[in-house]
Amino acid sequence: MDLADWRSRINDLDNQILNLLNQRAEAALQIGHLKRRQGTPSYVPEREAEILRSLSAQNRGPLTADNLAAIWREILSASRALEGPLTVAYFGPQATFTHQAAITHFGAAVHFRPVRTIVDVFDEVERGRAAFGVVPVENTTEGAVNVTLDRLTDSEATICGELYLEIAQYLLSRASDLSEVKRVLSHPQGLAQCRAWLSANLPGVATEETTSTAAAAEMAASDPSVAAIASELAGTLYGVPTLRPHIEDNRHNATRFLVIGSAAGGRPGSGPSGHDKTSLLFAMKNEPGALYRILEPFVRAGLNLSKIESRPAKSRAWEYVIFVDFEGHRETPAVAAALREIGERTLYLRVLGSYPAA
Repeated sequence: MDLADWRSRINDLDNQILNLLNQRAEAALQIGHLKRRQGTPSYVPEREAEILRSLSAQNRGPLTADNLAAIWREILSASRALEGPLTVAYFGPQATFTHQAAITHFGAAVHFRPVRTIVDVFDEVERGRAAFGVVPVENTTEGAVNVTLDRLTDSEATICGELYLEIAQYLLSRASDLSEVKRVLSHPQGLAQCRAWLSANLPGVATEETTSTAAAAEMAASDPSVAAIASELAGTLYGVPTLRPHIEDNRHNATRFLVIGSAAGGRPGSGPSGHDKTSLLFAMKNEPGALYRILEPFVRAGLNLSKIESRPAKSRAWEYVIFVDFEGHRETPAVAAALREIGERTLYLRVLGSYPAA
């Protein structure tokens, strides 16, 4: 077959794919009608995770697993939009890494609502103005995002999803050379993730914190003496050239994001998907062996802990709330039994959510 033959073959395949996509869209429309009559949500995280996992297992290439996931997330997003509108709040403005994470998780066919702070994301979800929210929770370089953990402590929102996003930091500026840069602006996390690079390449240049990396890029657009540490997408959106790419100190720099929902938004939690994670928090007595006794049921049940973190309790000085992530879903018998036992050994226990593991 020559080039024309192969192009003709691709045209035929495209027509078949288009026909099948429209058949799938028609099925999604019918599912949407049924869901509205039953009062069930259009977005079902465990179902979408199951679809992606099944397709990945069947994939024989040459498409990679990442290629396949990217294509199908947009198919799922477009199909979900046919079932009903979906509003997702995120820590904005546009082109923040949280914005990228929201697009990566939900696809483009949703209504994204940027808000000024992480606290505002929780508020939008709790009040039902957004069905879901996306917030950062930890970074491989800087560790936990404390404002997210603190808000989870007293929020009515539940965790219903997670994703990991590789973070590439760019130095954006209208300056033609590093020597012309007089100030470097970014979110505190962005500055912290590039601390060594800044010290080596811009010693003595003042750094200033902004509410977001995107806000820094917007400010750099109007002042050639200012450089912003932000995403490549922010540079494109705000028209700021890249002065230096990939200035993050850790080349394995990544951030974990949480998807939060609430009963007010129509989705209090996720059902089992077969590969899940559960997050919880608890308070314990200040006595020898207290933490050991609380964690011991996890060991007996064979549940793998992927994270444990403490934060100061707001009610009393020198008391702490412990956050734990582990593999498993709260509705499975082994996990449910372990949680009952742990609840008897803590002063306070709250399950923040069970959701498909990234």
